[in-house]
Amino acid sequence: MKKTFITLLIIFFGTAVFAQKADDICGIFHSVDPFSKEGSQCEIYKAADGTYEAKVVWVENPKKKNQLGLVFMTGLTYNAKDKEYQNGKLKYPGKKGTYKTYIRMVNDNKTLKMRGYLGVSVFGMTVDWTRESKIRTQK
Repeated sequence: MKKTFITLLIIFFGTAVFAQKADDICGIFHSVDPFSKEGSQCEIYKAADGTYEAKVVWVENPKKKNQLGLVFMTGLTYNAKDKEYQNGKLKYPGKKGTYKTYIRMVNDNKTLKMRGYLGVSVFGMTVDWTRESKIRTQK
């Protein structure tokens, strides 16, 4: 009986360690814009309504400083069953319209794959974002 109890504890706590939590997405991420090929950093955070949002915190091109602080992604909710952030809305600076988006965390939460699309997900693009420890110094 004691061995069974200890085994169950190990299984329970072992899976809890590897389980993704909704707030794991929060932090600073770097990506390269697929259109301009310029780098930027964003901060993903939990909004007051419990969803997740992202804002621009650093841009490689100093001419785009006006984008600093821009909240460009809203409404992400975590689906624990699918281990995915869903129902997001993405407003791409300089492009018309609003895109739908979802995100999957990979590589021990060091990388996220953000898919932006119009209509259905097959008509979209996936961009990798890499987690960084701090906001870069803006020039």
